[in-house]
Amino acid sequence: MLKELKLSHLVSGAVAVLVGYTGSVAIIFQAIEAVGATQAQANSWMLVLGLGMGITCLILSLIYRMPILTAWSTPGAALLAVSLNGVPLAEAVGAFLLCAALLTLTGITGWFAALSRLIPDSLASAMLAGILFQFGLSAFTSLQTDTALVAVMGLTFLAGRKLFPRYCIPAVLAAGVAWCAGTGAFGSLEALDLTLARPQFEMPAFSLPVLIGIGLPLYIVTMSSQNMPGVVALKACGYEPPVSASLTVTGLASLILAPFGGFAFNLAAITAAICAGPEADENPDTRYLAGVMTGLVYILVGLGGATVISLFLIAPKALIATVAGLALLATIGNSLSAALAEPQGREAALITFMTTVSGISFLGIGAPFWALLLGLAVNHWLKPPEPVPVRA
Repeated sequence: MLKELKLSHLVSGAVAVLVGYTGSVAIIFQAIEAVGATQAQANSWMLVLGLGMGITCLILSLIYRMPILTAWSTPGAALLAVSLNGVPLAEAVGAFLLCAALLTLTGITGWFAALSRLIPDSLASAMLAGILFQFGLSAFTSLQTDTALVAVMGLTFLAGRKLFPRYCIPAVLAAGVAWCAGTGAFGSLEALDLTLARPQFEMPAFSLPVLIGIGLPLYIVTMSSQNMPGVVALKACGYEPPVSASLTVTGLASLILAPFGGFAFNLAAITAAICAGPEADENPDTRYLAGVMTGLVYILVGLGGATVISLFLIAPKALIATVAGLALLATIGNSLSAALAEPQGREAALITFMTTVSGISFLGIGAPFWALLLGLAVNHWLKPPEPVPVRA
């Protein structure tokens, strides 16, 4: 395995973690504040969330030799941030355990895996392109807010694509960090929190209203807005993920870590696309090493606790947005090409893509789920009927 390890695997893993944390760590903090957790409990949340993602990434990537990335449930965290006010932490943990049990049961029964096989590849690619579109776009919209930094990184990207394509994204990241360090664009080091995180166990309590009002919605949004896009992301990159096994592993991790603050783990989509695309490795068979590196970085970040998180928070937003956007360009392009390749399914794929990009939300469920439903309905309606065999 070590002989196949490349710098691009490590960089892809680091970028995936960077994107994963900076994209939603603020929402986690809001959820922690909503439940009234102490500083020690907050540090415990960040510790076990990092460890949970890291360990599950390692297990799944090593066993199945695929870049299977996991994440905390970002829509779930948003749900908790607005639903936990006034809810005792013990009852919140009870809701986390209910969600974890349902996730585990979903993996064991295998019904979700069977459902995922009904999704056409063109719609899977269109949905992935739509999910990643805003990240790609952010690399260009950042030009208006931080022109010099983005220009330096963009020129490095163009030079790298022609002169050293294998190390293009590492060079972009290095150029961005060097520019920020030289211009003083990083935030004040006084914001660093050097507190060491320790796990804090919270004995769960079970309240029927909290279980129904928080536990069930947490399961639903995690399945529809996280696990479904996660499966689609890997399929669009040419992999056949072990859906049931992945849900079982993430569900069990949620069960074990829920009393410490690990509210829900699931398959990742955006960060998975970073490690499952050609920028991580030209050879699809060894891209799993990018998933392994992601797992190791997640573990280090979790052990570092609040110190590492505060390091992420002082980095300029344009630096992170540009690295993520440029790293995902190839995956976005490949996904769009695959989605629109067949003329007969082009309308359904376009509707799936545009609905995903729109960001609409109904019943607390995000756009990717509704995009998939619309795409499947349109595809079924417009798909030409199967020819009836003529008997001799």
